[in-house]
Amino acid sequence: MKFLEYTPLARLNSFLSHLNLRDHQLQGLLEAYSCKAAGIDKKLSRSVEQEVVDALAASPMELAASPVGPLSTSQSRKTLVYLILTLNHVYPDYDFSTLRSHHFSKESGPGAVKDPIDQLLREAAKLWEDEMGSDVAFADALWSSIDDVIQLSECDVYSYQPDVDTDIFTDSNSIWSFNYFFYNRKLKRVLYFTCRCRSKVGAEDSSSEEGDSDGGYGDMAADMDL
Repeated sequence: MKFLEYTPLARLNSFLSHLNLRDHQLQGLLEAYSCKAAGIDKKLSRSVEQEVVDALAASPMELAASPVGPLSTSQSRKTLVYLILTLNHVYPDYDFSTLRSHHFSKESGPGAVKDPIDQLLREAAKLWEDEMGSDVAFADALWSSIDDVIQLSECDVYSYQPDVDTDIFTDSNSIWSFNYFFYNRKLKRVLYFTCRCRSKVGAEDSSSEEGDSDGGYGDMAADMDL
C-alpha cells in the first residue's frame, strides 16, 4: 500500500485535526492509499489470504458469505486484505493482521453514510465557515474532495466494527466515532475516513484524577498519527 498525497485532503485534515466544540473535542482524518502491495505488505497479504483459505476449508458454509463478499473468491479475500493493510498503515503502532471479515460491515453505498457523517460533523461545519474563511460549505468541500480522490459513484463502502476489548478508538470519555473505507476497485485505491468525538468534561475529570494535563487526549492524537 502506498500513501497518496492530495492537497484537498491535507487541508481538511488540518482543520479536523483538533477541534474544540463547546463541551467536546473532535479529531478526524482522511487518508488515501493505492492497493499495490510491496515489501511487508506482500508478506502480510499472503499470510492473511492463506489463513482465510484454511478457515474456509474447515467451515465452508460459515465463511462462504461475508461483508466483503464470498471468501471463496480471490477478489473478496483481496478486499479484506486491503482493509486490514489500510488500518496498519494509518495506525502503525497497532497490528490489525488478526482482523477478519466479521470485523467489517458493507454499507449500501456512499449515500448511506453521507447523511450520518454530515449530521455528526454539523458543528464542525459551522467552525469551518468561521476559521477557514471559505465560501464553500464544509460538506461540499468534504465530499467534493473525497469524490476527486476516489470517485464515489464507483465505490464500495465498508465500516470497521472493532471488538469492545480491542477497540483503540473509544475510551471512557468517548461520545462517538466512525471508521469508513471507500474502496474503488477499478482505481485500486482506498480512502479511509475516521473521526472521533470525546467529552471535555470526562477528559477534565480524568486529568484531575491522573494528573495528566490533557486527560489522555494527547495520547489519542498520537494514536491518530496526525
